[in-house]
Amino acid sequence: MHAFQFQTTKSILSEVGSTSKIGGIMADMGCEKVAFVTDKIILELGLAKASLDSLKEAKIDVHIIDDVVADPPEEMILKAVDECKGAGIDGIVSVGGGSSMDTAKLIAVLCGSDQPISEMYGVGLVKGGRLPMVLAPTTAGTGSEVTPISIVTTGTNEKKGVVSHQLIPDWAILDAELTVGLPAHITAATGIDAMVHAIEAFTSKHKKNILSDTLARQALELLGGSIHTACKDGQNREARSNMLLGSMLAGMAFANAPVAAVHALAYPLGGHFHVPHGLSNALVLPYVLDFNMEGASHQYAELAPIIFKDLAGKSEAEACKGMVDGFKAMGPELGMQSKLAEVGVNHNHLPMLAEDAMKQQRLLVNNPREMTYEAALDIYTQAL
Repeated sequence: MHAFQFQTTKSILSEVGSTSKIGGIMADMGCEKVAFVTDKIILELGLAKASLDSLKEAKIDVHIIDDVVADPPEEMILKAVDECKGAGIDGIVSVGGGSSMDTAKLIAVLCGSDQPISEMYGVGLVKGGRLPMVLAPTTAGTGSEVTPISIVTTGTNEKKGVVSHQLIPDWAILDAELTVGLPAHITAATGIDAMVHAIEAFTSKHKKNILSDTLARQALELLGGSIHTACKDGQNREARSNMLLGSMLAGMAFANAPVAAVHALAYPLGGHFHVPHGLSNALVLPYVLDFNMEGASHQYAELAPIIFKDLAGKSEAEACKGMVDGFKAMGPELGMQSKLAEVGVNHNHLPMLAEDAMKQQRLLVNNPREMTYEAALDIYTQAL
């Protein structure tokens, strides 16, 4: 048996309405004044009400940070850290999407350390500890509630990652009530993002292991079996719960068997064109899968019938082609854009995107087939 290491969030609560228990959880961890990291839309929609009410009932003071934006910029994070240090914050809660949770994780470690953020970019470079932290996702996609990863947009519009075990929260709260009514195109994009996490973990070149493989397969079973229902019926709590659970399992998988070229090619789309992360992944996914067939066809053939039931019993070649075609069709079926041109990209942008993708060596080393600048450029061209 291959040696491996596996880390994940210590405590998980999966229950409809479970954000109403966050106050008690923070009190049990000894917190008296917490930073509540979210965005203005979450507050306006009332999705934070149950958790904020529970913190009040637990007699915990709350400092709200609600200026989180997609692809969180370094400047915004540092401003929030200064606020929290000045306010004497002793715990972090985030109810929100991946950007809010990524921001919360960095606030937690930066408040617990004098280390500058510039020294944290990379793998295993965070020193010291962090504040107690509880994360509750409002989309079923990023898996950030169980990963040791935060993605930041630097001043040069480059997306960089902080990857360290200190970023894993104490609690992940999966409350399907937070995702009820989420628009279909967002449900679709975040759901495909979660599928990408599972697929890339399953084919990760260096660290895939028996636990990550098991979690990836189960994640795809839940996600593939629920995404159409969740998009068509936003009130279906069973489908919503399955999506959240699938997203979390995929997050556990890729936190330990890292993602690869799909994410590497998606990041420049977010950095330069502010395309939501899930949609960025969905736009390049079929073409990266096709490129990777040379190194991962056997693995893709194993996953294909889990996601697309009609591919059961097909040959390896048929299953692989069906998987690529299935993802090409899935976006439009679920109301998403399916081409880069639809999000503002043109031919003149492609060399810049390919150059930036090649900077993501932290991810590209995990790809089952070596990625080159020429291959990245060709993938972007096909996706245009």
